[in-house]
Amino acid sequence: MQAQISIVIPTLDAAATLPRVIEALMEGLHAGLIRELIITDGGSSDATLEIADAAGAVIVQGPASRGGQLRRGCDLARGTWLMVLHADTRLETGWSTAVAAHLSEEQGVGYFRLAFRARGLMPVIVAGWANLRAAVFKLPYGDQGMLISHHDYQRVGGFPDQPLMEDVALMRALRRARVPVMSVPCRAVTSAERYRKAGWVRRGARNLWTLARYFAGTSPERLVQSYRR
Repeated sequence: MQAQISIVIPTLDAAATLPRVIEALMEGLHAGLIRELIITDGGSSDATLEIADAAGAVIVQGPASRGGQLRRGCDLARGTWLMVLHADTRLETGWSTAVAAHLSEEQGVGYFRLAFRARGLMPVIVAGWANLRAAVFKLPYGDQGMLISHHDYQRVGGFPDQPLMEDVALMRALRRARVPVMSVPCRAVTSAERYRKAGWVRRGARNLWTLARYFAGTSPERLVQSYRR
């Protein structure tokens, strides 16, 4: 019997990217993997909620905080597995086969290989570093997607209600609980807009500095102020 997946996507003015993300998920629906789609919104002023409603999604609303949004969405989930995706991250064709194989073996937490919707050397280098970090340090970020059993998610306390580094906090809790973390052989292709605006090197350096400060004990509330500037 195939596992039932609750897809959880946090949104905030995501009308430009959400339709293609949902479209890519349709193969999982046809394969009988998806039980529900949950859109957890942080106060969108564009057509995000209309798009979600047209797709038949369960919609939950609350303050704009990715950790809080994810927590609210996962609290509503009824599936035995959770798949968490960002609203600008699209899974490549064939993902349902790779995910079905992962679920059948109950291999623990899965993440996808990061790629950017951009050409050139820098997108390859930045994505390569992210995939290396995930493989070596077992620390994938949210833009790589996350596949986790509902049982393991609840056992470690779920996403913390914080505006930044909620993915890192959850992964650290899973590692402490000795839950295996491994790659699912499929790409998660995400937007490169933030890197284009800030510059690939500058944005990558900022991400590393933010992670280092978080590990050193700086609160997510302080980190988010400088991260979003």
